[in-house]
Amino acid sequence: MMWGYDGFGFGGAGMGIGMLLFWGLIILGIVMLARGLGGTSESSARGKTPLDILRERYARGEIDKSEFQQRRSDLSA
Repeated sequence: MMWGYDGFGFGGAGMGIGMLLFWGLIILGIVMLARGLGGTSESSARGKTPLDILRERYARGEIDKSEFQQRRSDLSA
């Protein structure tokens, strides 16, 4: 006969902590997957200087030569 042993021991607390860890890992996995699948868009300008972006806009024909020169001089000032 075991005194004070009801068959659960640390199981109740362990299951609660385990459940929190399980759901935490599931949520973390979903967040990481969403960030990975998000990718980068053309509007993202990480690592580019404003002058690089200005040159790209001029090359795509979004701005004309006079506007490019004006904005380039504004950036260098």
